[in-house]
Amino acid sequence: MSPFALEVRDLVRRFRRADGAWVTAVDKVSFTLARGETLGLVGESGCGKSSLARALMHSPEPDSGAVLIDGEDFTAQPRAQRRQMRRRLQMVFQDPISSLNPRRRVCEIVAEPLSIWDAGQVDTHRERVASALSEVGFDPDTVWSRRPHEMSGGQCQRVAIARALMLEPSVLVLDEPVSALDVSVQAQILNLLVDVRRRRDFSMLFISHDLTVIRNICNHVAVMYLGRIVEMGSTDLIFRAPRHPYTRALLDSMLVPGRKLPETEVISGDLPSLHNPPSGCHFRTRCLRASTKCEQSVPQLDQPSGMQRVACWHSLTTSDVAGN
Repeated sequence: MSPFALEVRDLVRRFRRADGAWVTAVDKVSFTLARGETLGLVGESGCGKSSLARALMHSPEPDSGAVLIDGEDFTAQPRAQRRQMRRRLQMVFQDPISSLNPRRRVCEIVAEPLSIWDAGQVDTHRERVASALSEVGFDPDTVWSRRPHEMSGGQCQRVAIARALMLEPSVLVLDEPVSALDVSVQAQILNLLVDVRRRRDFSMLFISHDLTVIRNICNHVAVMYLGRIVEMGSTDLIFRAPRHPYTRALLDSMLVPGRKLPETEVISGDLPSLHNPPSGCHFRTRCLRASTKCEQSVPQLDQPSGMQRVACWHSLTTSDVAGN
């Protein structure tokens, strides 16, 4: 059996604009997710994080590349087999309320995956639905007949998590699952996810722009910029000694209690357009270390060295990090 719950190889996802032009939102992205671990995917809004998540789910399908689940190539399977494999890959969306059917009761929402696969109704799976609701912190009798509009955002996200767990997935993809919630509720949901992952021993791809959240719950981090992965490594190394200038800029932008705000911008300019991205290294137009080589050649993630990889022609050294 493969040591990885999820393997992504050279995944590409393009979209066609109204004017006929093509936009590459995910540009040959590759990474692995080990069993029982959590990988954090970070980057600015518009960098392609959500597009990558949906491409993994084949909603819509990627243009090229491969997605392997438990060592099996999801993208290469016939439609019927792919549908069977889809059970192992489930997703929790950013907006908890709009991701739930407003006309259905909580029991029906949570039971829906089982109803689809086992051709049964809520009463057939009553025990399993009640167990899932209990696992995410509900009294099943209290919320059984409620509808989404009768619940808070945090409660709706708990329902969404219970629904995603019903098919016992190998990998749970979470697309900014706490960004729409209050800070106190965020902590509750994050603690819930960590506890459930430990009990069930599945893997998580956790997408967020909140570096504090990523640091607290992820084993590894992948940093994404304009459709590409620019740095990957263990959470400790990424936060202690980032090697890519963009990663360093993101970390310097964190609001930390007791630390003074930087007097100058740590990163200037807006994210370039995906329709007309910079040549070579996409980050070069905002990087103080950029050179002619950065303009002419695309840096690739270097070979695995310890627990950290970087795609940069002028990556930071230990002295660079210590000196800033």
